[in-house]
Amino acid sequence: MGTSGDNFLQVLFKNFDVLALPLVTLVYPLYASIKAIESRSSIDDQQWLTYWDLYSLITLFELTFSKVLEVLAIWPYAKLILSCWLVLPQFNGAAHVYRHYVRPFYMNPQMPQMPQMPKFSGASQMWYVPRKNIFSKQDDVLSAAERYMEEHGTEAFERLITKADRDARARRNGSYMIFDDDYIY
Repeated sequence: MGTSGDNFLQVLFKNFDVLALPLVTLVYPLYASIKAIESRSSIDDQQWLTYWDLYSLITLFELTFSKVLEVLAIWPYAKLILSCWLVLPQFNGAAHVYRHYVRPFYMNPQMPQMPQMPKFSGASQMWYVPRKNIFSKQDDVLSAAERYMEEHGTEAFERLITKADRDARARRNGSYMIFDDDYIY
């Protein structure tokens, strides 16, 4: 017959997913989200806003397919592993999902994924299209420029401004020629 300590460990082990899942999916993300709000960096804001979006999608998935998921005994463990990947700073899975799936769709939802642009793909994303949405504040040129600099760096932004200035002067002088170091027209 086992001791009470052995029984406690057995209960803990059998219910590991029930105990760990709220810590991984709610407690730590809440703590990290508060830290992100208080920091000046928008990178951690992106990580945690994306996490909460993905957490909502997972919850909706669970609600929709609850009868099917009840049959799958592995689901709580799969959800725990997925949540760890999304949450833990060693993986930054939520930021990865945002960069590779959410952002490309959001930036250009009507077009299918285009092949990788040569060298300087940032120019294709610099076109400013104001977005109005009842759920967010109106986008402006400054926030678009800040996002561009955060993603590509200030040097890339300066090169883009210099190129735009050079093109504008060439158009004013009437000697506009299409040449670009980055693209072949």
